[in-house]
Amino acid sequence: MTIVSNDPSWWSVINSNMIGSYWLVAAVVVVVYDWVLTLGQEIELIWRQRWSVMTVLYLVVRYIRIPYSVISALQYTTSVSMTDGVSNILNYVKNMTDVVVPTMLGAIMISRLHAMYQRSRMMLIFLVIIFLVVNIACIVITAIGLDYIVGEEGILSGVYMCNYEFEGDVQLLFAMTWMLDTAWEVLALCLSMWIAVKHFRDLRRLGSSTGSKIEDCFRVLIESHVLYFASFVGVSCLQLASMTPELLNSQSVEAEILDGASQIFFGVQIFVLGPRLILSVREYYAKLLARSDAETSMNSIVFQERTHVSTSSTV
Repeated sequence: MTIVSNDPSWWSVINSNMIGSYWLVAAVVVVVYDWVLTLGQEIELIWRQRWSVMTVLYLVVRYIRIPYSVISALQYTTSVSMTDGVSNILNYVKNMTDVVVPTMLGAIMISRLHAMYQRSRMMLIFLVIIFLVVNIACIVITAIGLDYIVGEEGILSGVYMCNYEFEGDVQLLFAMTWMLDTAWEVLALCLSMWIAVKHFRDLRRLGSSTGSKIEDCFRVLIESHVLYFASFVGVSCLQLASMTPELLNSQSVEAEILDGASQIFFGVQIFVLGPRLILSVREYYAKLLARSDAETSMNSIVFQERTHVSTSSTV
């Protein structure tokens, strides 16, 4: 049902919608800025390399931001009329994307942990089972929660808006998904830290160049993982705070700042730090390969010089 009103009491809602669109633009600018910074690395380490499952996951996570931003922009637009059905479809697609993309990042995390645990089959089975339980539960809970969100077209003081009403305990349902995701991320971080500490202790005893290279590899994995986890914790806190009854339907300055910060940090976590989980590892191995080629070339030159001196002295 379309809501048509010129009541001044709706002005706060209109202002809130406009401020939300500004936050959306800021979040997109941050992601585009990072894309520009890493475009050279992406071309060299992703597009020019042999394609794999990780390549596909990287590209999907990286570029799904484009349709995601279009959907968000349509929800905030004030010049185009949106029917109730279109409003509900946009909300459904956006929220399901918020679930599917972290699922892809979870698959990337499983691949990293599997490699860190020396491709242990038992560890892979354990991670896949936990991963499936958590993500299937999140998808089901999100689908149930979306049934309690009703989208309506609004024409308020001549401004077109997508107005959403929350019914039942939808806040609790969405909070449960974030709690499940948090449990998964904490488990992944603990497993990463435990195996890294174990390897660091073992490699200290080796003292060889091989041990040093493995240690550097683990350090790259842990640094990117800790940074990603820290951003996830920040986003989770902001999301859970914004779901409280006091802030969910509020148009206060505090609620607007919280919602804007949540949009920006969520974009950074998913569309910036998520792809970097793959990019950082490939960058490390590219540098390692370049260093190895340089050492091989240097050894070849030294060998040729020694052969030349030996031959000259014999003559």
